[in-house]
Amino acid sequence: MKTMNNDPEMLKEYDFSKGIRGKYAKRYSDGTNVAIIDPDVSEFFPDNVSVNEALRSLITIIKKREHRTSEQGS
Repeated sequence: MKTMNNDPEMLKEYDFSKGIRGKYAKRYSDGTNVAIIDPDVSEFFPDNVSVNEALRSLITIIKKREHRTSEQGS
């Protein structure tokens, strides 16, 4: 396979002629937060919606627990 002259890792087969420069730049500049999910966990949480719902449920449980703990300490 031949490479392009200006970048030895870019092969001639790569076609960026219909690409849009900066298409995701705004979203990326807003910040990213990527978490790698192990395969056994992803069987139960296949997408970001299911992961977020599960984490929100945990947040509710944690807040209730913290509230009870703070009441007991008073």
